[in-house]
Amino acid sequence: MTIYDELVARGLIAQTTNEEEIKKLINEGKATFYIGFDCTADSLTAGHFMALTLMKRLQMAGNKPIALIGGGTTMIGDPSGRTDMRKMLTREDIDHNAECFKRQMERFIDFSDDKALMVNNADWLLNLNYVELLREVGACFSVNNMLRAECYKQRMEKGLSFLEFNYMIMQSYDFYYMFQKYNCNLEFGGDDQWSNMLGGTELIRRKLGKDAHAMTITLLTDSQGKKMGKTAGNAVWLDPNKTSPFEFYQYWRNVGDADVLKCIRMLTFLPIEEIEKMDTWEGAQLNEAKDILAYELTQMVHGTEEADKAREASKALFAGGANSENVPTHTLTDADFRDGKVDILQILVSAGLSASRAEARRNVQQGGVSVNGEKVSDPFTVYEKSNFEEEFLLKKGKKSFCKIEV
Repeated sequence: MTIYDELVARGLIAQTTNEEEIKKLINEGKATFYIGFDCTADSLTAGHFMALTLMKRLQMAGNKPIALIGGGTTMIGDPSGRTDMRKMLTREDIDHNAECFKRQMERFIDFSDDKALMVNNADWLLNLNYVELLREVGACFSVNNMLRAECYKQRMEKGLSFLEFNYMIMQSYDFYYMFQKYNCNLEFGGDDQWSNMLGGTELIRRKLGKDAHAMTITLLTDSQGKKMGKTAGNAVWLDPNKTSPFEFYQYWRNVGDADVLKCIRMLTFLPIEEIEKMDTWEGAQLNEAKDILAYELTQMVHGTEEADKAREASKALFAGGANSENVPTHTLTDADFRDGKVDILQILVSAGLSASRAEARRNVQQGGVSVNGEKVSDPFTVYEKSNFEEEFLLKKGKKSFCKIEV
């Protein structure tokens, strides 16, 4: 099976500009391709995961990845998939976020011996003269065509700022610049980036008279069509300080039955033949598939040791018989106590299991909170420091656990 055939078999390919040319490039290991990552936070998320694994797959097949850090484009803000304008970040914030991205990407991509490049579009975008840029590329973009692009069309009702309107030109210029500087001949991105990517191939064709190619990756959605990679409205981060290895493991361990095999196919490096045998799995076997998915991805992001700990902790909580040593722990401070006592609502909020005391009260009243296996039904329940001398295992709902210490 060629690398392109494998991408098809894994369900990763959404749209291509010229399938035969792209197939030839990547099967022969002749693609120098890029994927862009705007620095909107200080960590990559599970939403970036598919792009990172795609880069790794193609690099393993002999192709050369360029990880483009969007230090420049982040200052504009991508309107794709947004119903409102992104928060404006300072240059210092963007530079800090870019450094965090670099450290995380190195877990996936081999940047040694010129096998891959990591570049920052701030190096060329921030030095552009606006009038010179307009004269160089402005005539290559049709405003009529841009307004028909999905990324802009969905914003027209609420209003599209001129700042964001420039994003397509910036992303297109990136491809145009790297085509000349790094012989970059292929761009990959999420399926919601298609219009921006076509802008780049068209700019290269009109300015240089040469062909460049684009391919979009299928967005990772659940069986209801919602983007995966968020839990309780919050992103699932690759940074262990923002999403612990256990929480990361649990996110994937808890995907729906209808989604687990798709996730294994798209995100793991298990052989296709092995995955195809799982297609007939059902019932308890799907739980085994979820454990395989969670372990494989946690191992990729956090290493074997952390993946082993997360699996062990999960067994302790859900299967019984194993120790709870690796369950996430939260330490209460003196500030949490009043007159030597702390109520259940404060514990839930302090541990991050509830966003506010009001939410914590609802959690308790709805019967979703327990301590050491016993349901807490009274939101006024209080504990003294002596209650935490032995194990104090707090549970909210079916999937959120935390050991509480003082």
